[in-house]
Amino acid sequence: MPKFNRMHLVVLDSVGIGAAPDANNFVNAGVPDGASDTLGHISKAVGLNMPNMAKLGLGNIPREQALKTVPAESNPTGYATKLEEVSLGKDTMTGHWEIMGLNITEPFDTFWNGFPEEILTKIEEFSGRKVIREANKPYSGTAVIDDFGPRQMETGELIIYTSADPVLQIAAHEDIIPLDELYRICEYARSITLERPALLGRIIARPYVGEPGNFTRTANRRDLAVSPFAPTVLDKLNEAGIDTYAVGKINDIFNGAGINHDMGHNKSNSHGIDNLIKAMKSEEFKYGFSFTNLVDFDALYGHRRDPHGYRDCLHEFDERLPEIIAAMREDDLLMITADHGNDPTYAGTDHTREYIPFLAYSPSFKGSGLIPVGHFADISATIADNFGVEKAMIGESFLDKLV
Repeated sequence: MPKFNRMHLVVLDSVGIGAAPDANNFVNAGVPDGASDTLGHISKAVGLNMPNMAKLGLGNIPREQALKTVPAESNPTGYATKLEEVSLGKDTMTGHWEIMGLNITEPFDTFWNGFPEEILTKIEEFSGRKVIREANKPYSGTAVIDDFGPRQMETGELIIYTSADPVLQIAAHEDIIPLDELYRICEYARSITLERPALLGRIIARPYVGEPGNFTRTANRRDLAVSPFAPTVLDKLNEAGIDTYAVGKINDIFNGAGINHDMGHNKSNSHGIDNLIKAMKSEEFKYGFSFTNLVDFDALYGHRRDPHGYRDCLHEFDERLPEIIAAMREDDLLMITADHGNDPTYAGTDHTREYIPFLAYSPSFKGSGLIPVGHFADISATIADNFGVEKAMIGESFLDKLV
């Protein structure tokens, strides 16, 4: 008999809580990540007011740094801790895959100096379109279309760029390069980036509309991912006939593996919360697991080094947290965490190697407080333990601590 009939995991993408013990092994624009602290530095720089997260115990999480996030609660309503990453990476797919129980011992390939000429030439030959070489580097998704969108409208060339993640992104104006053509080109790019020296986690189609000076990315984004190299806890749940709901880019991150209900992409964090609540209120969802990614923290504010926007985004989530809690049933468990850091006050525009916060709440809780510091994969082991399925590669359950 499970302790919780439904478990809901919400990933606040990039909301790290202080440098991990091995952070100095990871570099951001030439600067080791050892002094990074996403939540702490945002709080220090622009202030944080997150009473609902604080009530669950966010401010009670032990920290090596003197920086504070939110005030500690003398009587929190949930359980809290921080979790350390085992895998060799600090990207989205590595973080999410480890959260679901995998240990990534060889990181995906990233291209800080742009993609090699061989890849670009192959895409040109397949598509019949030239690639804008000047865009071939790590780039903000909005900045790259501002800088090269007018040229694409004139020439029909492809805008290919990358980011801190192991991804190849192709931006295309929908009036110049139709969606079907863009998707076909991305599918080809996926086919030539499945093994080293160019093993990429995702190929992303980035369509946009508008005129020079007023371009807007549309909701027709498409991600083409690789499948996890081993079964995750999502697979274990699915094989046992247990409902698994994906909200946001979760389905893309796992290439659909182990997911039997996809709530679709999020237009924004708020839209993602709407989709999560819709799933939670569904009469069909009586037993199982929901997995939500809210990406705006990372995509809109972390990579753009905007602490004010990041803070406001955190406040927006905190303000909507009571709605999520109100949609819970007595035997539900809500878990809130992250997948890596992205300190907007730090050097460069890359992710940062950090602990992630973990908060747990259920209306059925009789107790509250801190649970021992653990690892990302402990989340998946706890989910597996609850539903009586085999855990994945790594992770230790803390289900018995949630009482």
